[in-house]
Amino acid sequence: MDSLGKIRFCDVVQQNNAAILRFVVQHDLVDCVVTSAGGVEEDLIKCLLPSYLGDFRMDGKDLRRVEVGAFIIKDEYWTIQLTQKERNSRGLNRAGNILIPNDNYCAFEDWLSPILDECLKEQEERGYSWTPSKLIRRLGEKIDNEDSILYWAARNHIPIFCPALTDGSLGDMLYFHSVKNMPGIRIDIVEDVRHINTMAVKSQKTGTLILGGGVVKHHINNANLMRNGSDYTVYINTGMEFDGSDSGAQPDEAVSWGKVKPAANSVKVCADATLVFPLLVAETFAKRVHKKAETPP
Repeated sequence: MDSLGKIRFCDVVQQNNAAILRFVVQHDLVDCVVTSAGGVEEDLIKCLLPSYLGDFRMDGKDLRRVEVGAFIIKDEYWTIQLTQKERNSRGLNRAGNILIPNDNYCAFEDWLSPILDECLKEQEERGYSWTPSKLIRRLGEKIDNEDSILYWAARNHIPIFCPALTDGSLGDMLYFHSVKNMPGIRIDIVEDVRHINTMAVKSQKTGTLILGGGVVKHHINNANLMRNGSDYTVYINTGMEFDGSDSGAQPDEAVSWGKVKPAANSVKVCADATLVFPLLVAETFAKRVHKKAETPP
């Protein structure tokens, strides 16, 4: 592709859009991905152990003190039956309306630790320089599960950039590993910045599709600053300008910074990305894939 497509998957991985995102990456429809640490780790964790559908109104204190032998959590709005394995969990962590048992993170650490040992060995013996995208690719190569977004990104050589890689349980695991193996793995963020910025600069045209906001949104836009702005930009989020956040900023604000071209086709869709994104993919990316499949050789 001669254009640079970027798509963000972060909390939406937990909020039931994982299959849509996997479809886009599996069929090689973007050139790179930018995500938060949550987008990386939750994609991997769901391949190890299941999470559970809960409710946005569940009491955090009750979820935190789930104890051995607690068979059922009941409330006016829900009843959740726990398996024997989950009854032995020390608690349930809520991400929106998704419940993630502590045991999931224990399984994640057990899976990740040997991989980090390998990475550290390569660093020490070969002088290999790790970056967030290199580490994420290695995790995608190791997961060996076609339900994983990282699996398909590694297979299709689509770099996944994560400027805030340590901001989540993945960062916790890196911390634990570094304490046991001081000074530990060194991860070069600047090398990844050079990578994504160079991709933008060398692209004839760039298009960005950004779900949500925050550091991911700005990282994508800032890469396009290096080429005087993106040519096509779509924001899907519910942020408002008056709250002063980067998430709430309109595309026109990015125009003033040189991150979106003045003549660009740009739009902000004020909506829940978990509802709008599947519709958008169905009417665009999916049609392209199906049309290609139906075209005779």
